[in-house]
Amino acid sequence: MYYLPEGTTRCGFYECKKCGKRFLDMKIMPVIACPDCDLDVDMEIGPDEEMPDVNPTAQLLQVCEGEEVEKMDTLLSLAITGGDYEWI
Repeated sequence: MYYLPEGTTRCGFYECKKCGKRFLDMKIMPVIACPDCDLDVDMEIGPDEEMPDVNPTAQLLQVCEGEEVEKMDTLLSLAITGGDYEWI
């Protein structure tokens, strides 16, 4: 699978309100940090700087369970990889 490890039976389907990316994550929480927006934060700080805030911007749209997990993972990966869509 693209977003999740093989054998995952439950996950959260999220959409980032900042960048619009949709993704799956093993954590199931109402709001989490987007993996793409989180990369923009520079964690290297100097002695006079404060630690940057990582704001959770991705909201949970749905909880996926069972076979739906693999189908959602494949569907979302098609947009990125342009892979085979014969299973649809």
